[in-house]
Amino acid sequence: MDYGKFLFEKSKAQKEQKKKQKQIQVKEIKFRPGTDEGDYQVKLRNLRRFLEGGDKAKVTIRFRGREMAHQEIGIEQLNRVKTDLEDIANCESFPNRVEGRQMIMVLAPIKK
Repeated sequence: MDYGKFLFEKSKAQKEQKKKQKQIQVKEIKFRPGTDEGDYQVKLRNLRRFLEGGDKAKVTIRFRGREMAHQEIGIEQLNRVKTDLEDIANCESFPNRVEGRQMIMVLAPIKK
């Protein structure tokens, strides 16, 4: 086998490996402490779609003004998202405090 043929075979094998791998993206959904039930369900449906597609999801709760005084509402909302999606996702990172004006939780799909 000559060197040119060897290089061709090697590049062909690399292309085949590249086809089989999947890039995992991090999708983000933003909530506010006052997000109502209808909007919550729509955002939850989108989160479910992202996770079933194999992507990670970043859930952000943004606080504005006086909402900063009621951070427990944000934590309750993150806990609610976590329990609603516990069948298809596990929590990689859960915030124990506010970073700036937002709380960030990262969810990853459960491997089958």
